[in-house]
Amino acid sequence: MGSFPRPVPTGLLGADDPPPVGLHNDEASSPFLIICDHAGNAVPAVLAGLGLPQSELDRHIGIDIGILGVSMALSDRLQAPLIFQRYSRLVAECNRRLDSPSFMTPISDGTPVPANQDPTADDRQARIREIVEPYHTAISTHIDHKLAAGQPLILVSMHSFTPSLRAAPAPRPWHVGLCYHDNRQFSDLVLTELAHQRDLVIGRNEPYGVNMAEDYSVPVHGEERRLPYVEFEIRQDLIADASGQVTWAERLAPVLKAACAHFGVEAGR
Repeated sequence: MGSFPRPVPTGLLGADDPPPVGLHNDEASSPFLIICDHAGNAVPAVLAGLGLPQSELDRHIGIDIGILGVSMALSDRLQAPLIFQRYSRLVAECNRRLDSPSFMTPISDGTPVPANQDPTADDRQARIREIVEPYHTAISTHIDHKLAAGQPLILVSMHSFTPSLRAAPAPRPWHVGLCYHDNRQFSDLVLTELAHQRDLVIGRNEPYGVNMAEDYSVPVHGEERRLPYVEFEIRQDLIADASGQVTWAERLAPVLKAACAHFGVEAGR
């Protein structure tokens, strides 16, 4: 597993902090590019855990539980590059536009985030420069290289969702949801393939859809570039352990390959 070069330290990321961008199978030649915005819950040491106990960083407000394991196993099965973010969404929400109120959210699912209550302009810019920009630059660079070489590319965005919100308790029945906006041709093919798995409760823009005004990854890298894409949301209790993560990778890999074939692109081995 590789990493993009660490940004030049400017007071946020120190020598012992991990680089923000993680890479897995980054030299693989599959047409799929897997991205994972909320893979980790690291916090720069200088931010002192954002003033939160580790138990809060470990729940869904700090990380998409289980999704990195699914993404890595899926990357291996598809022989597809995976680009993932190591820092918590509470440090900087990489799937939000910079002007979104939840980009550095002061409260998440009922939990106040002390370090986000009144951040300075310098703090905000450091989080953008050292955490957000390297991640999206890695994604854009990969896409640019593939398109410049005339090679097909299908974006696969991986997320997970909590079975119930603490601030608004209610069961969320979907096992997996797909999120999409106007450019839904590939997502529709994936939905058709998933429908063959009759034990699944499938959400269509449930529990979330694509918010073009506030979201970033799919709107910018998928919709605005007119790339085929699919965005998955998997319920976290199904992928909380390694066994569940492998099971879901094994569910999704043939689905993606079949959808790719129907789309007219060779998925590789």
